[in-house]
Amino acid sequence: MKQISFLLVGIYFGIVLSKADVISWFRIQEMFRFQSFHMYGIIGSAVLTGMLSIFLIKKLGIKTTSGKNIDLVYKKYHKGYLPGGILFGCGWALTGACPGPMMALIGNGFPIFIVAVFSAILGTFAYGMMKEKLPH
Repeated sequence: MKQISFLLVGIYFGIVLSKADVISWFRIQEMFRFQSFHMYGIIGSAVLTGMLSIFLIKKLGIKTTSGKNIDLVYKKYHKGYLPGGILFGCGWALTGACPGPMMALIGNGFPIFIVAVFSAILGTFAYGMMKEKLPH
């Protein structure tokens, strides 16, 4: 039953991404060319929502659905974040989508994004294989 609820939330997320025009290649290109505020407004509102959510979780002592405490652990900066972020941003700019919208694009009738999803999975697998050899 839990998987069905996750599937329904995923479908709803895809619909929201589609309706908000977040999966549009043109919107993403506008963002990377600094030609439109649309995507920055959406990303900014997501950051503000996250900040408010974390504040409320801490302030109200909200627990998970199973009654466990939600522990928010500070993550120390790592020098690999910068090149990783640049690589992620280049992939985002070249494909016109990050991982969540890629699934929505497939669902909206753009099967070419199966190649992008496969490439993302392959890259994740490659990282997992090389993780121990990389400087962490």
